[in-house]
Amino acid sequence: MSHQTVQFQTTAGIEDLIAAFENCTLPRCEWHHSAHLTIALWYLTQYEKQEATNHIREGIQCYNAATGIQNTKNGGYHETITLFWIQIVHCYLLVAEANTSTLQLANRLLQTFNDKSLPLQFYSRDLLMSWEARTSWIEPDLKPLDLTSPQLMMPYLMNSPAEG
Repeated sequence: MSHQTVQFQTTAGIEDLIAAFENCTLPRCEWHHSAHLTIALWYLTQYEKQEATNHIREGIQCYNAATGIQNTKNGGYHETITLFWIQIVHCYLLVAEANTSTLQLANRLLQTFNDKSLPLQFYSRDLLMSWEARTSWIEPDLKPLDLTSPQLMMPYLMNSPAEG
């Protein structure tokens, strides 16, 4: 299922999103898939992958706590989904053209990966929605997520809409 694609008009719009996320002032209605992807992109362009991952993980948990989002069997922070998307964004950045602006990177990322159900191509729903997957990284059970090669991104990038 495809969702309406958010597009940023300026880098300042991205920076505003990051600031609101970090200050835990982002309205919950704006805490959607596009915001998650943009935050992952931002941190992965600012820090090494492990440090970025730590910032993203801690930031989401802090934001959720500040806005009353509780960790339950059906909601809250989800470790496997978070790490899945971090890895997707990391691979996306590996194949992105050098010297591409943050604005262009963000908008193309959001065009290419606007379908938040992508993990279900790799995971069965039962495994992905399990408590174990919610609380720790679980390897996919449907097809491997080969992140050793940026070639994982090619089918998605070749099918993404052209930038306008």
